[in-house]
Amino acid sequence: MSPRSLALGAYRAATGLAEPLAPALLNGRARRGKEDPARIAERLGRPTAPRPAGPLAWLHAVSVGEAVSILPLAQALRARRPELSVLVTSGTRTSAELLAKRLPQGALHQYAPVDGPAAVARFLAHWRPDLGIFVESELWPNLILQARRAGVRLALLSARMTEASARGWSRAPAAAAELLAAFDLILAQDEATAARLQRLGGSPSGRLNLKLVGEPLPCDADELARLKAGLAGHPAVLAASTHPGEEALIARAWRAAGAPGLLIVAPRHPDRGPAVAAELTALGLTAALRSRGEAPGGADVYLADTLGELGLFFRLAAVTVMGGAFVPGVGGHNPLEPARLGCAVVTGADVFNAADVYAEMAEAGAVVVVGDEAELAATLRDLLATPDRASSLGAAALAYAQRQGAALDEALARLSPLLPA
Repeated sequence: MSPRSLALGAYRAATGLAEPLAPALLNGRARRGKEDPARIAERLGRPTAPRPAGPLAWLHAVSVGEAVSILPLAQALRARRPELSVLVTSGTRTSAELLAKRLPQGALHQYAPVDGPAAVARFLAHWRPDLGIFVESELWPNLILQARRAGVRLALLSARMTEASARGWSRAPAAAAELLAAFDLILAQDEATAARLQRLGGSPSGRLNLKLVGEPLPCDADELARLKAGLAGHPAVLAASTHPGEEALIARAWRAAGAPGLLIVAPRHPDRGPAVAAELTALGLTAALRSRGEAPGGADVYLADTLGELGLFFRLAAVTVMGGAFVPGVGGHNPLEPARLGCAVVTGADVFNAADVYAEMAEAGAVVVVGDEAELAATLRDLLATPDRASSLGAAALAYAQRQGAALDEALARLSPLLPA
């Protein structure tokens, strides 16, 4: 074994020795609700669907955010190459549930195999993809290198690497270089990621942030009309993709702004709905939970603790407060989903995961970034009292979102040579 592949060889050997434990570990996760017990075979590389005939593009994303971001790419590939089948793999139950609702016709979902040599080999032998597209920071050595050895052309799109992650990979520089060399195409989200990947031996050749492109989130028009009628002209403020510690902060700010209309809270993880409701009730607010079929009428707060309905609540809200930015460590969430629907977007200052996007939007007058709870309350009060300002903010956000579409067209042109003629 050459020195260049020593670390990756050790990884392959270690994962091969550990692989017999995978069924027990996956069954334990299933008992805790973290795996789908009916589809554990997929995690072991044993498919539960036949491979379609003809060329196949395989798109891999780890969880909900990445899975949502690849939907425009899957749709565009199907539209441009109708004969191309699309396989999407992901690793979480929530991503699987969302993809089941929103994948385009001709695309199918499977859980990604664990990164053991045998599971990966079974997966590749069945699906025989022509092109493999990895999204963001999914660098699984066995999956990538075995796919490459099987003749799969590989692309790393919307690549994202933090400085901390780059430092970790720099401790095994030969392994990092070999993994990155497996990709025929690397498009980084931003300049900082491109520089880190290049430092590790990769060859990024362009920019693409998939979370900045796509169509507006869908919604049920009849349900939107019903909820709007229930508001009876009163405004709704949406707290979207919130994390522990944020729901109470946003609720206090909303109350300090005069508690106008209805506060809608959509936790990032919907299974937190009952716990969030209890926390807000302790603040003296009344709460209704959508997951229980409760109506918002008469409640202060409506817990939107369901999957795949943010498009409905973005359309319903007069102002959207994006979560993930009011507590440390999360780094903010994608503001383009509300922007594509012309929402007036407000967020906190801790947005390191999308710092460039928020900076560009702030410069374009397309988002308001607040420093603390008091500033959030003042901003909500101002936007709700002056609907014209909220409308202008939303219009600027929509204009910014529409300018991002050209990047996807460029990426598709770069992918075309990697597909069968």
